[in-house]
Amino acid sequence: MTLKTETRYAIDPAHTKTLDTEGLRSHFHKDGLFAEGEINLVYTHYDRLILGSAVPGAGTLTLDHMAETGTPNFLDRREMGILNIGDTGQVSVGGDTHTLERGELLYIGMGAGAVTFSGAGRFYITSSPAHRTCPTKLIKLDQARRVELGSREAANERVIIQFLHPEVCETCQLLMGYTQFAPGSLWNTMPAHLHDRRMEAYLYFDVPEDARVFHFMGKPEETRHLVMANEEAVISPPWSIHCGAGTSAYTFCWTMAGDNVDFADMDMVGMDALR
Repeated sequence: MTLKTETRYAIDPAHTKTLDTEGLRSHFHKDGLFAEGEINLVYTHYDRLILGSAVPGAGTLTLDHMAETGTPNFLDRREMGILNIGDTGQVSVGGDTHTLERGELLYIGMGAGAVTFSGAGRFYITSSPAHRTCPTKLIKLDQARRVELGSREAANERVIIQFLHPEVCETCQLLMGYTQFAPGSLWNTMPAHLHDRRMEAYLYFDVPEDARVFHFMGKPEETRHLVMANEEAVISPPWSIHCGAGTSAYTFCWTMAGDNVDFADMDMVGMDALR
């Protein structure tokens, strides 16, 4: 098994505004996550969130230790969310094996032990520190909370599918789900918003090979952007706006960690404030 890890340090808005394209991407963009036979993890200093992937292919992959956490086992002081964006796969933890179909999510509570991946899944992993143990839970699509928003006229007709949400699954601090766009819709989270009390990470997937998503970030009065291809992730700091637009419809997985699990805890940014 190959475990690859890297660390991304937190930087402030003043530093960020001095960066060129490559500088922005080195801090906030992550590509090459999904490689067969590998677990790839990024340890961020934004609320100590970890994001990454596991693609077992024909074998199995086990995550039981990551030096950056400073604990014998990865989950000793952490919780985890796992989204399958591939074909049917299995995740084994705590003596139980859970089968995840495409689009389903497994929550794993603190202290559950080693996590083993197998089957044809392409597993997107997120993890945050935890201070209490919540029950491990497999969440099927029909158990998730669905919120339909937007309109065809505004090119933002979409459904937000919430898995790690207080009405669906008890967690310590992780919130997680994904947003799917209807054909012909492109804009997400517009008007933009901020949530200074927690960070966010995105994985863009179901992006056609010849399409791209423009992920906007930065302070409202001085925005920047990152160009995202399929199965690429972005780290969004708490001080940054959250919004984006694609050249075609796409899906993105969002994960939040920070002070609370109130999904609606955000500060809206008026269109007239954006520069």
